[in-house]
Amino acid sequence: MGSIKPEVSQEVLPYLIAYKDGTVERLVGTQVTPPGSDPQTGVVSKDVLIVPETGVSVRLYRPIDTPKDKKLPLVVYFHGGAFCIATVGEPLYHNSLNILVANSNVVAVTVDFRNSPEFPLPAAYDDSWAALEWVASHAAGGGPEVWLNENVDFDKVYLAGDSAGANISHHMAIRVGSTRIDGLKFRGILMIQPYFWGEEPIGSEVKDTVRKGMVDIWWRYVCPSDKGCDDPLINPFANGSPCLSGLACDRVIVCVAEKDILRDRGVLYYDALVKSGWGGKVEFEEVEGEDHVFHLFNPTYAF
Repeated sequence: MGSIKPEVSQEVLPYLIAYKDGTVERLVGTQVTPPGSDPQTGVVSKDVLIVPETGVSVRLYRPIDTPKDKKLPLVVYFHGGAFCIATVGEPLYHNSLNILVANSNVVAVTVDFRNSPEFPLPAAYDDSWAALEWVASHAAGGGPEVWLNENVDFDKVYLAGDSAGANISHHMAIRVGSTRIDGLKFRGILMIQPYFWGEEPIGSEVKDTVRKGMVDIWWRYVCPSDKGCDDPLINPFANGSPCLSGLACDRVIVCVAEKDILRDRGVLYYDALVKSGWGGKVEFEEVEGEDHVFHLFNPTYAF
């Protein structure tokens, strides 16, 4: 006789199924591509363990032919996955980062933060901050990773991310604004279809109750807070949220997709940042006819 499958505790579709015995079955985002040389883009990558106590690592990318002491801008990228799936080795992200590095001629660091529910929030934010501190340890040229020491211009650091990763990039920039991190000059943030949310529906969420309810479930699962979807981690306009004027960078680009249920939250963020008194330059781009994280399936799309 076959084994009896454990009883379901909660379905967090399309991402995972949680069982009452504490196990989690991830339905997507489980594939892993190893780092290495990519002949199609001319980019090389490697994984580096940065926090042995927690197992947090980063994946580094740079153009293969980068000469020693050639200084390039640095992009710190945070992947998406609703805080519960995917890693830096997810094939779609690995391919996308290879193309980004090749087309932009930058060095990139992608952060393999820990996922919920095994590591509930704010673990992902803590891991991402630890990664920024690790990057900053190289600013004087004596850090543990030679690629950063030799090839990064620490006066040109950019944060970027899609979905949950864009949410993380916002919180990292806010934290930099209130907590000094020496050696890094943050020039901008690329926020791709940012994952922000709220209890009260806005825009298309009012009529699209099915997808509104789905996203509600996602957030309440990874962040079991008594504030629900108005927790400041997911709603930057909820009570207790830091003022957007505190973003520690010079430029922000907010990109949304027309058919994305998260679209209106991105628009709200852009509008609020324009009116916040923040001193930088903010730009907005909407891609018509596309849905959430379409860029992963079309990584040559230029934002």
